[in-house]
Parts: sequence; C-alpha cells; structure tokens
Amino acid sequence: MLKLDFHYTVTTNKTIEETIASLEQNLKENKFGILWQLDIPEKLQEKGVDSYTKPYRVLEVCNPHEAGRVLNIDELVGYFLPCKITVYESQGKTKIGLPKPTSLVSMLNNDELKEIAKDIENTLIHVLEESK
Repeated sequence: MLKLDFHYTVTTNKTIEETIASLEQNLKENKFGILWQLDIPEKLQEKGVDSYTKPYRVLEVCNPHEAGRVLNIDELVGYFLPCKITVYESQGKTKIGLPKPTSLVSMLNNDELKEIAKDIENTLIHVLEESK
C-alpha cells in the first residue's frame, strides 16, 4: 500500500505563543493571514472532555488570491481550504506542522492545481522553517 508523505513538521524551542506570533509575522510577509485558531484542549474541556490537556492549536491560514484562483479551477478544492497549520506540544517540545497541499490536491488529478499546490506548499514550508 502506498504511504503518502502527507505532512511537514518541524520542532522549535519556542513556546506555543512565541511560535504562533512568529508564524503570524512570517505568514503576513508571504501574503497569508490567520483566519482563526482553535485551541483543541480548551474546546474539549468546554465539552466536558478532560482526557487531552497538552497544548494543541490549529491555525486556519489563507492567501485570498490563491484561494480564489484554485476555486475557479475546481470547486472541490474548497474541501481542503483554508490551509491548516498545527502548533502543539509533544515530548516537551513545540512542533509546527501542516498537511501538504500537494498530497491533498493530488486526489483531484489536475496538473494545474498540482503546480499551484506545490508553490503554496513551498511557501508554507518556508514559513514554518522561518518560524521555528
């Protein structure tokens, strides 16, 4: 069975908050913005679930120009939008990761979308590297 390398993850010595602040700045410099963020353990606790308490944030990020461009090619791309970046604690370290846009878009079998996804992925990987 084919195993897709669906994510890109890096480790940083920064705190969760420092990492998110760095991501926000680096995303902005690359024409992306954070639409909103989800604090998973906080949301679980609101729902009465205390079984997961480690810091885990999911950032929804978007470049509006690129989003409009890919949606005009294939509306199914909206199933993958906005892009996600996770910031979480694992084994005492802060991790920053994202599902690779190329792995998601590859399911649509559209070469034009694959090229755009590769550019977006390269930008977001650069942002992660600059933010760690």
